[in-house]
Amino acid sequence: MSPPEARLWVRVRARRLEGCKFRRQHPCGPFILDFYCAAARLAVEVDGESHNHPDQISHDRRRTRWLAAQGIRVVRIAAVDVRDELDGVLAFILRVVRERTAHRSAAPSTPRAKSPGRSSSPSLTGR
Repeated sequence: MSPPEARLWVRVRARRLEGCKFRRQHPCGPFILDFYCAAARLAVEVDGESHNHPDQISHDRRRTRWLAAQGIRVVRIAAVDVRDELDGVLAFILRVVRERTAHRSAAPSTPRAKSPGRSSSPSLTGR
């Protein structure tokens, strides 16, 4: 973990950010997320200077598109902002978490349709 990531982790771990649960180095498909809040389906990425390289920018865009397709929002925080403006970074993350969780809880729940040819009972074969 980079020093900016470690600094942010100290402030968000163990539900320290107003009760929001974050995981660090969370695997998601082919990617590892710096920080992830499952309740908000939010990935927080702390980006250092290497993320300014054209190849890395392209990789980050592909990664963000893939995560968005999974319903995960990605916010990218510059490492220098974690170092110099940590309280502002935390306020921003909290605002996004609240927006995402309020949006999710306000959405009407709809029953999932059954797939054709599938029974409603779970398979007992272990497949």
